[in-house]
Amino acid sequence: MTSTPINPLGRVLFASMVGTTIEFFDFYIYATAAVLVFPKLFFPASDPTSGVLQSLATFALAFFARPLGSGLFGHFGDRVGRKATLVAALLTMGICTVLIGMLPTYEQIGIFSPLLLALCRFGQGLGLGGEWGGAVLLATEHAPLGKRAWYGMFPQLGAPVGFIAASGIFLILSALLTDNQFFSWGWRIPFIASAGLVIIGLWVRLKITETPVFQKTLDEEGRVQVPMVSVFQHHTRALVLGTIISLATFVLFYLVTVFALTWGTTQLGYSREQFLFMQIVAVIFFGATIPLSALHADKHGRRHALLWISGIIAIFGMLFAPLFSAGVWGVLLGLVIGLSLMGYTYGPLGTVLSELYPTHVRYTGTSLSFNLSGIFGASLAPYIATWLATHYGLQFVGYYLSIAAFLSFIAVLMIGETKDMDLA
Repeated sequence: MTSTPINPLGRVLFASMVGTTIEFFDFYIYATAAVLVFPKLFFPASDPTSGVLQSLATFALAFFARPLGSGLFGHFGDRVGRKATLVAALLTMGICTVLIGMLPTYEQIGIFSPLLLALCRFGQGLGLGGEWGGAVLLATEHAPLGKRAWYGMFPQLGAPVGFIAASGIFLILSALLTDNQFFSWGWRIPFIASAGLVIIGLWVRLKITETPVFQKTLDEEGRVQVPMVSVFQHHTRALVLGTIISLATFVLFYLVTVFALTWGTTQLGYSREQFLFMQIVAVIFFGATIPLSALHADKHGRRHALLWISGIIAIFGMLFAPLFSAGVWGVLLGLVIGLSLMGYTYGPLGTVLSELYPTHVRYTGTSLSFNLSGIFGASLAPYIATWLATHYGLQFVGYYLSIAAFLSFIAVLMIGETKDMDLA
């Protein structure tokens, strides 16, 4: 049997976290620009609301690309290895992000501008579809029994770190540049600067070796020919339940980030600097609750952790409209509560999904569950929420969140406890 060099623990956890930090940074700068910049620069100057909705449609496009990325990168992750696939996914995401920062505007090349933007956005989604699942497996497949949720939460920490970095850089640019400078060239800086982060991520990942769990599958010739086909044929229940379990997480996050930023700056009268600052404060709570949720999941079980947090998210949905209609302090409290709940549901999610699948299809299955849920729970969430709030009022946005949380609650009830299972 071929032996695998043991990766130092710090290198493993940093490599799993740095990639998702970069990926989510890239993803969030697009989300922020989709609200603040793209409606004005990449779409015809007609109705402002129409421009925002068209921009959010390109935002949604990546979520439809993510399952394709799951299948593509998952295939190689389960056939060739975690390491090489993670490097390829990071490169795909990084190149597309830098290209967005170099695109000409609608005023310069007309209809080709939003088309190129959509193409690059599709590539971003393709890369992220392969990134997240591999990063989670890099951590969990190195973890000792009893600490898998703790290891698995390190890639999850990349989300708040990436969000703070993305919002922070837009906040700094808004403070240093005039509106004309920002919309002329300043908005391009985060996209182009992400190239430096990608280089760091590649350097770290190229220094790691294959996970012991997957190496065992390689040594025993346990790979399947087409992992995606195997997932759909033999692991349908896990795929469906994993997708629904993730639903509340996606809807919650994109309501309190993308939708809230849109609504706050267009309907509630906040400047982009004010709202981005409030979101950065709230994201600190997001990052703080991720480790707490991992400790909970390792001690009391995955089902216990996700059941009660899904119930609380459903209650928060009922409070969504009152909080976001109660002035500055109400909005800030709503963001803090929402993103604290997000940390608690997001922290153990990667571990839970990875434990639903055997090693030979784990990369594909974990990625597919997460990214299919992204289609239903995230891709259209800002669009649906904007439509609901405009036509029926903000309270219906809260009802939308509560329904998603209820569905996740039911799905968690239907899975068995996986805390003590062996991944090998």
